[in-house]
This record gives sequence, structure tokens and C-alpha cells, in this order.
Amino acid sequence: MTTRLNPYLNFAGNAREAMTFYHSVFAGELTLSTFGENQMSEDPSDAEKIMHGHLETDAGLVLMGADIPTGMPYTEGDTFSVSLSGEDEEELRSYWERLSGSGTVTVPLERAPWGDSFGMCKDQYGVDWLVNINGS
Repeated sequence: MTTRLNPYLNFAGNAREAMTFYHSVFAGELTLSTFGENQMSEDPSDAEKIMHGHLETDAGLVLMGADIPTGMPYTEGDTFSVSLSGEDEEELRSYWERLSGSGTVTVPLERAPWGDSFGMCKDQYGVDWLVNINGS
């Protein structure tokens, strides 16, 4: 798989509804996983919230989204990130180093509960980035 660059939308508790709507618009395959399913909810009220939604259309469009967990700020209008994902660990780690180097690391790039390496950062221009290295 090649490295992909995708929009990643954030929601205030209605990610399931929103991603289902986008699925009705674009069709394709929608997968949703919750914070509870991945043992990632510190607050019990987050257990059923969407930790990761992934819509891939037959035309090859990819849209991702998630609910913001309790305790993280949510500002309407500032509700997206850019996601880099793929299998080329060297390439993706290089992007990570350059994006986070002059920015701020929000979540260190390390093994995640779902088996991939994952990290979050804000670059020097205030853009939020997610990096996911498949199965590393």
C-alpha cells in the first residue's frame, strides 16, 4: 500500500451519525470503532463514542473521522486534521520527524493498541497531523 494523505474530521459526540451520513452520500465501505472497543476510554461516557471512522468509496475517496474524547478541547470550525497512513515505515517516520520537529507532539509516535504505530502533532503553522504506520 502506498502512503495516503486524507482529511480527518473531529466531532463533538456525533461522529457515528456524521460518518453514516457521509456513507449515504458517497457509498463505499464504512468501518467504525469505539473508544471502548479499543480500551482507550478513560471516561466511561466515552466508551461508545467513535475513536476511528473510515469511509473508503468505490472511487477511491477516503474520509476519516472521530469523536473528541472528554477532556480534549473542541472548537467548532477547527475540527479537522490531516492523516498520513501507510506501510512504508521509513517514509512515514521521516514525515513525522519533519512535521513534529518545529511543532508540538500531542501523542508520541509509538505502538498503539490496534497494533500500528500512531502519533499526533501540530506543525509550526498550527496544522494538526496524524501519522499511522500499518503493522509496525
